[in-house]
Amino acid sequence: MTAAGGAAGGYPDVLLAVAGAHLTGQPLNAQLTDRGATLVEETTTAPGYRLFALDTVPPKPGVVRVRSGGAALTVEVWRLSAAAFGDFVAALPQPMAIGQVELADGRLVRGFLVEPIAVEGAEDITEYGGWRQYRER
Repeated sequence: MTAAGGAAGGYPDVLLAVAGAHLTGQPLNAQLTDRGATLVEETTTAPGYRLFALDTVPPKPGVVRVRSGGAALTVEVWRLSAAAFGDFVAALPQPMAIGQVELADGRLVRGFLVEPIAVEGAEDITEYGGWRQYRER
């Protein structure tokens, strides 16, 4: 990294908010750490999101931004080089997507979202406040 916080080569590092199977200790976390990602912080989203338990292997949640009826969700923010982020995104399976996620402090970072069709018939688990809380119930 350069003194300005960007990666060598002039491309800035990318902050990525994760909410489920990529969290520390979860089954897909190695997809981040194997690419040299570093954990920046655990925080929450702004209160405009809903969380759904998707029927996937391994189990993972889907995050959807909503106009009303949302809640703040627990997330981890990871730092990746631009090249590692590109490699990571290229390997994402459907129905996962990357978009802008608003954090509780108003920052916008890249983050996991899910195609709306994926939550049709999925269990709404927003009330738990996060994936770990849901899994530990």
